Amino acid sequence: MDTENKIFERYLPDFDKLKNYGFIKCGDCWKFEKLFKDNTFRAAITITKDKKVTGTVYDTENDDEFLPLKVENGQGAFVGKIREDYKKILEDIREKCFTKKYYIYPQSNRITNLVTEKYGNKPEFLWEKFKGTGIFRNPKSRKWYLAIMDVEGSKIQKNKKGTVEIALIKLKPQNVEKMIKQEHFYPAWHMNKKYWISVILDDTVSDDKIMQLIDESHQLTAK
Repeated sequence: MDTENKIFERYLPDFDKLKNYGFIKCGDCWKFEKLFKDNTFRAAITITKDKKVTGTVYDTENDDEFLPLKVENGQGAFVGKIREDYKKILEDIREKCFTKKYYIYPQSNRITNLVTEKYGNKPEFLWEKFKGTGIFRNPKSRKWYLAIMDVEGSKIQKNKKGTVEIALIKLKPQNVEKMIKQEHFYPAWHMNKKYWISVILDDTVSDDKIMQLIDESHQLTAK
């Protein structure tokens, strides 16, 4: 994963703040440039209409791209310093022009917002090592009734490549058996498969259907 994706992975741009920060709208994109390291380097940042952030660092002496920055490991202290200065530029943009989102998938964030509106719960991120895993507890019992997390797709669906975000939902055993026989519902990942199911949050299952299942889970864990 490149530097820009790492820094902006769970953030959304506020375009009004981008304008105030100094970004210029060019067609469907927003662009910003900043000199650093005593004006010997120039960072060029672009934010596309689909909110993807890309960036390039140029050596101002010849205006060529500073390619050593693309190599993650090694390259010595000087390149490391340039990389750190560039990251600080990106982090400042993130702090002043972006808002944090809980998850990567749009449906994951929609479900989170629906759960928060209905039950007053926000996800708890308990593990530094698993930053993409948020759990929801029923306030009456402190039991989990929902978890949203990112996993390797092949662990949920055979031949599914790349990272996916899933909802883990608790149901009655007879309903678990019923649901996993249906398309787009899977045995639970890292939970008791007798009581939990997995759903990939890629809009293959509607928000309404997922919320119906979450309602059942919330009721089950109220005891």
